[in-house]
Formats: sequence, C-alpha cells, structure tokens
Amino acid sequence: MRNVFWLLGLAAVAVALALLVGHNASTVTLFWPPYRFDVSFNFVLFCLIAGFVLLHAALLAIGLVRDLPERAQRWRSQQIERSVVGSVMDALAHQLAGRFVRAQSAAQHALNQLKTVAPGQWPRRDQLQVLAHLLVAESAQSLQNRERRDENLQAALDPALAKGAPDASEGALLRAVRWAVEDRDVEAARSRLAELPQGAGRRIQALRLKLRVARLGGATSEALETARLLAKHKAFSPEASRSIVRGLVLDALREAHDMAQLEVVWNGLDASERAMPELALAAARRGNQLVLQRSDADGDEARAVAARLRSWLEPLWQDFDALTPVQQRQLVTAFEPGLPQLDSAWLARLEQQQRLSPNNAFLQYLAGQACMQRQLWGKASQLLTQASHGLNDAALMRRTWRSLALLAEERGDETAAQSAWKQAALLD
Repeated sequence: MRNVFWLLGLAAVAVALALLVGHNASTVTLFWPPYRFDVSFNFVLFCLIAGFVLLHAALLAIGLVRDLPERAQRWRSQQIERSVVGSVMDALAHQLAGRFVRAQSAAQHALNQLKTVAPGQWPRRDQLQVLAHLLVAESAQSLQNRERRDENLQAALDPALAKGAPDASEGALLRAVRWAVEDRDVEAARSRLAELPQGAGRRIQALRLKLRVARLGGATSEALETARLLAKHKAFSPEASRSIVRGLVLDALREAHDMAQLEVVWNGLDASERAMPELALAAARRGNQLVLQRSDADGDEARAVAARLRSWLEPLWQDFDALTPVQQRQLVTAFEPGLPQLDSAWLARLEQQQRLSPNNAFLQYLAGQACMQRQLWGKASQLLTQASHGLNDAALMRRTWRSLALLAEERGDETAAQSAWKQAALLD
C-alpha cells in the first residue's frame, strides 16, 4: 500500500511539472553591466533544484565525515558489548552443563573486557558485571575454591553496582545465603538474609532459604512459621507441605522440656494440624514422658495433665476405626499411663468403644488394664485373656501376661500365675 501511494505521489509531481514547464515560454533576465543574460525560466528552476540537492548532499557528506570517529568508537563499543554478552552466555551454558572451569574462564574473560569500558557507557553494563562475578563465584563454589568465591561475591555486592542492577544484587545475596547453607555456616546465612530488602525477603526463594537456615540452626519455631507461610503461598505440593509441617511440629514437640512448653506448641497448631493423628499421638507421648511417667509426679498435677492429654486424644477416639493398626497401638500406649487418673465418664466411653469393636485386641487390652486399675479382677482377667490371643506386639503382650500373672496371684491361682510369668519372661 505504501508503494502505491509513492507512485501516486510521483505521478502527481510529474503532472505538476509537465503543466508548469511544458509550455512555459518565460525567461529570466540577469543584468550585469555592461552585460545582459536571458535565461529560460525552466533552466533557472532546474539549476535551483539541482543546487539545493548538491548543497544538501555536501552537508550530509561533511556531517558523515565529522561523525566518523564517534561512529567508529560506537562500533568498537558494540563489538565489545556483543563479546561480553556472548562470554556471559557461554559461561552460563558451561555452568549448566557442569563444565565449571570453562564457565569460570568465560566469565573472567567477560570481566576483563568490562574493565575497558567506562561505567555508564552501556545501559546494562552494571548488570552484566554483576552476573559475570556471580558466574565466577558459582563456578568457584562448585570447585570448592572459597577464596575466589568470596572475592567475586564481594565484587558483585559492590554498592556502586547495586544501584545500577538492584535485581542482580539481590540475586547475589540469595546465592550467598545458599552457599552459606551448603557450608553449614548458619551465622553467615542469617547475616546475608538480613541484608535482603524487605520486599525480597518475602519472595518464595528467600523463604525457602530461610526455612533451610532455620532447620540448620535448630530454630524449630521459626522453621515451622516459615513452612506454614510457604504452604500458604503454594511453594510446595500439598503432600510435601503436609509432610514438612508435620516433621517440624514433631521436632517442636520433642524439644519441649516441660508441660508449659508442650502446651505452647500444641496451642500454636491450627485445627487441621491438631487433627493429624501423628501429631496428637506425639504430643500425648511427650506429655506422658514429661509428667505421667515420672516417679515423682504430683497427684494433682498428674490428674490435670492426664485430663489435658485425653482432650488432645479425644478426636482420635471418635474415629478409632479409621486409624491404622499402628496408630491404634500408639493411641493405646499413649492412653495407658493416664489410666490411674481415668474418671468414670471416660471409663464408660472406653467400655462403649470396646463393645463397638469387640474383636479389637488393642481395645481389649486397654479396657482390661482400666478394669484392673479399678480392681474389677474378673472383667479385667476376661478382657486381658482375650487380648492375649489377638495381640502381636511384643511389648503389649509382655504387659498383658504380667497383668494376668498379677490377677492370678490375686485370686490365689499359683499355677496360672507361674504360667503367665513364664510367658512374659519368654517375651523379654
């Protein structure tokens, strides 16, 4: 379409010139005493146009000659820039391919060329320099050359370069945190994380590194908070998020040194986390270790702790049949230390649950032990005898035979007591 308009324009100019000069008999007279010159008007018009064209061409030629040094310098700068970009790309390709020595050489070549270019001469000169330093440092880290890595890292973090390439500078800080984690240097990693701007510190990559630093430093509460934030931002798959949070909560429960700390950890969990059987069982086991299984535990304290642990385990009792056999066994062993403090309401719930699942050996064992605590010898003996036929766990079987031996001694059956003690001894 543009060519069509050009043709129409040229045709219009040709028509105009033909109308103007085709039958123009005008003349132009020039007086130069004592001479007189008569010149055709068409010739004068042609000379003016030709003179304008020649003058314009001469001015353009002079301008080009004057710009030759600047154009030559610009051309050399472009060649250097292309060479630097090519070297950085080669270094990145070698780095990804695992050729760390070649990557280091290519990035160092780019840095050597950048030294010949004044700052601010290229729009992205600072960014290229930071990236080249980072590639040298990354290759040095892979080659275990920490001295060269730190040297190039400090060069990449130069404040003068950070002003021209803030994103690349933040990337250098993140790489520094990762290298510190690989070196298991928690203090250096935390120091680099603190240097990140506030916005960069909330990015997923920064949070991932913060999680690794917290776990490396044993800061379980900080790691748990960071893992929850990452799960909220969907940084992991749902299964991975659940597994990471579960593992951190288990660590926090194990690190609790008294019931107050254990309650703080439990109260910090959300509803979905409290509903996890693994966490509720772990919290109950830790509570038993801290209070109920201590020989010097106070009676009032033991009753309060047992009631609190039963409240934590209550959701599991409601879905007892949905638990795996391993989780059922863990629930029984976590519930057993609190049997001396069991009230009548919970005893009724336990008996009801046992009647709903009459063939469940774990419930038979727990109900039998509860009846034994209440000195209901006959019922306890019946339930424990049934449990001895269905249990396949050595520890529970040993406790079952010991309880049966005590019950036999209580009713004066020495033969049955000796047989039960023998069965318990065989399991030791």
